[in-house]
Amino acid sequence: MFKRIATFAKEPTSINIFINSIGNYLNVGFIAFFALILVRTMAPAEYGVLTVLLGIAYVLANIMEFGTTATIYSTVPGLYADGDKRLYTFIKSTFFYQTLFSSIVILALIITFPYLDTVFFKTGAPTITLYLTAFSVLFYVWQNFLTNILLAANKFFRSNLYLNTANVVKTILIVALGYFGTITTSEVIIIFGMVGPLVYFLMLLSKNKQLIPQLKIANIDKSEFQFGYTMTYFAASQFYNMGIRMDLFLLSFFGLRDEVGFYGLSQKIILSIIATIVSISQVLSPQFATVENKAQLQKMLKKGMMYMMIPAGIFVALFLTPHTVFDLVFTPEYGPTADAAHALALPFILNAFGTVLMIFILYTVKKPIYILWSNISFFIIITVGSYLLIPIKGMFGPPIAIAGAFVVANTILLIASIREYQRVG
Repeated sequence: MFKRIATFAKEPTSINIFINSIGNYLNVGFIAFFALILVRTMAPAEYGVLTVLLGIAYVLANIMEFGTTATIYSTVPGLYADGDKRLYTFIKSTFFYQTLFSSIVILALIITFPYLDTVFFKTGAPTITLYLTAFSVLFYVWQNFLTNILLAANKFFRSNLYLNTANVVKTILIVALGYFGTITTSEVIIIFGMVGPLVYFLMLLSKNKQLIPQLKIANIDKSEFQFGYTMTYFAASQFYNMGIRMDLFLLSFFGLRDEVGFYGLSQKIILSIIATIVSISQVLSPQFATVENKAQLQKMLKKGMMYMMIPAGIFVALFLTPHTVFDLVFTPEYGPTADAAHALALPFILNAFGTVLMIFILYTVKKPIYILWSNISFFIIITVGSYLLIPIKGMFGPPIAIAGAFVVANTILLIASIREYQRVG
């Protein structure tokens, strides 16, 4: 048995997942440390405002991904392995169109953000803070794009090195501000949304200077954006990204300012664990794209479910974590965070195993339409469920809606997977 475990651990997939997971665990540690500093220097209501604004930035950055993640993972590995110069055309073209579309959306957000905050988000943040939030989105978009390129080229160590070096710089700045007692929402947004990504960009450029001339002479080809496949997955992913944040936005909508702070902190813990799911799927996705028969598919599905036991186990551990640990880390003032985290932990186990079905459908079957219907259901159930349950159960309403949403969404993916599995040669 130990020999089998050792052999399994030495597989390239296991090594890459280990590297990516370590990087993500370090990122989780930084996120927890940031939260620890911020909750000790900001009032719950102020921290709630920061959580909502950062949530908006993260959601928009994911929206402005425009489905390019799927295209990158299905295109870059082959071009990179073959040394095909089309790789530079693909990168330049995809970056150009993604930046163009993102800039249009950000401009619209800058114009409408004060009004949207008045009628929906209700944070009451200064206009300059809203504008900084909108502007930071473009930095997140660029960082996510470059990260996906590195991961698709199997540069897992470099990607995580750059990301966590940026985290070190952010930590130094946050600690310095905390020491002098001057932390404001605007300052945190600048550090997280601008300074961090800039450190990432500078490290990437310093290591890849030789690629700049190739990118300069590369053409911009509209066909490289692959609008059909890309935009279908884009629509599907955005329903998920919005759904995963609607609970927090609706808590803010109902004016539960302190509960937004408690729930937002627990959601950060959940999203940190989800990063582990993402790190595993990033390694598995290119492998699912090369599956050609049922034997290979069975092996990949088994492998995927096995690796997803890691984040599932972390969610169980979170559920079992006693209140005293939360009080020790976040102070008793944030005591209700423990109850919210416990309520959210178990439903998200379904997310881990559903991810394996999703990447099978996206990269082996290449039919993102199934994912679109699954995520539409996910979004509707969370939104409607949270809207109805928050006035009754407060911050404990959304976890009920989330559990129902994952059950329905995963059922759709399972039915689609069984159907398409029969068609694999």
